[in-house]
Amino acid sequence: MSTEEIAELRIRLDEAEQTLKAIREGQVDALVIDTPEAAEIFTIEGEGQSYRAFMEAMDVGAAAVDHTGRILYVNANLAGTLGSGLNSLQGVRFGDVVAPAIAGSIESVFSRGEDSVEIQLNQHGRDSHFLVSAKPMRLGTTAGYAVTFTDVTERVEAELALQSERAARAVIASANEAVLVCDRNGVVTHGNLAAQNLYSGDPVGRKFADIVPLTFPGATGMLQASDIVEMAIQGTAVQGIEAHAPNAPRVKDYQISAAPLQVGEDAVSGCVITMVDMSQRKAAEKQQLLLMRELDHRVKNTLALVLSIAGRTIHHEDTLEGFQKAFTGRIQALAATHNLLAENSWTDLTIADVVQAELAPHGGGVGRIHIEGLDRNIAPRAAIALGLVIHELATNAAKYGALSTRDGRIDVRTTGSDNETFRIEWRETGGPAVAVPTRKGFGQNVIARSLQYTPSGGAEIEYAPEGVICRIALPVEDLR
Repeated sequence: MSTEEIAELRIRLDEAEQTLKAIREGQVDALVIDTPEAAEIFTIEGEGQSYRAFMEAMDVGAAAVDHTGRILYVNANLAGTLGSGLNSLQGVRFGDVVAPAIAGSIESVFSRGEDSVEIQLNQHGRDSHFLVSAKPMRLGTTAGYAVTFTDVTERVEAELALQSERAARAVIASANEAVLVCDRNGVVTHGNLAAQNLYSGDPVGRKFADIVPLTFPGATGMLQASDIVEMAIQGTAVQGIEAHAPNAPRVKDYQISAAPLQVGEDAVSGCVITMVDMSQRKAAEKQQLLLMRELDHRVKNTLALVLSIAGRTIHHEDTLEGFQKAFTGRIQALAATHNLLAENSWTDLTIADVVQAELAPHGGGVGRIHIEGLDRNIAPRAAIALGLVIHELATNAAKYGALSTRDGRIDVRTTGSDNETFRIEWRETGGPAVAVPTRKGFGQNVIARSLQYTPSGGAEIEYAPEGVICRIALPVEDLR
């Protein structure tokens, strides 16, 4: 045996003598022995007072239970956790003091040999989390288990807080709107990708009010960005305030909301600001305003046109019945063109569409009306004027011309164009012989004047014996 081995043996003998001395003097109540299967606790014979003192000194909740699951001893720490007195816990089962599901989890660590289990108890309205473990033990001749309750609430809450933080970051990152989180000093602590539409650099570490100047239309200068942050931090939520960021790199119009940032029952630690992009809404409002102004303009022009038609019709008609018929027909012609414009959003209407709409009331002439080369798009003002011209020509043809007989024919076609005018010819054939009228009626005035709103527009009518011919000049500026 070497010198070192002899010294090691002397140390172990000395430890054994000290342990035996402590046992004889009653200073040791239990021994923990590591076995191949698991560590076991063996108590030293006695009345248990020392063992209970040992349990009371433990920082964790502790209990001794027998092999049937009845509580033999429980320390004050665990009694407080369970909300019961020390004496009331002796001889009962965990199922008598906690919910059955929790009791089942506790008993599983010694009845089914599970290593440990985590449970949740509500203490004074607050959830606490405990890790319950158990080891086999022997109290004199009684076999049982030593059960410990370790408070892991801080760890669990830290994990939950970390999960919440990750979830919050994920939500902020995936939000389409700009989201900025500020601390109580108004300094940005988080900002998502959409916030780069407001500020090209990294906003974190800078005061929200300094990131980019904001103006608030309608607030008469009384409201500043710092005021929104301050209100939110003080606990007042701000919702849906319209703001303009003239120096923002991309999006300049926003709708701002701000809410206090409060985690659980903690004090307000800052605020969360969301900024919704209002570019599309602003563009829609601008377009709507333009459309309303255009509609107002067109309505006024239409009313003026109706007044003019009414005045001139009554001037050229001798009877009330004649006026009613002529005026109604012209207003219907005007309405037909307006219907076409509305159906085509005032942008996609062709010359052929206008001619066909005005000739539709004379549909009995199917096969006798031919339209050719009129597929050019036409602007609204030219469409309305051309509609009135075609209406007067069609009405005259139905009364006296090609549409008044079964063999009459009307050809409407283009005869060419140049840089200023697009020329159309209305030609009637096969009808009664035509004579030049001795009296110039309103229809002739409409045909002659309707397209003269520009020098390149107008219409000329020829009363040829074989049929009426009308040469119409449309301003090229009104064609597309």
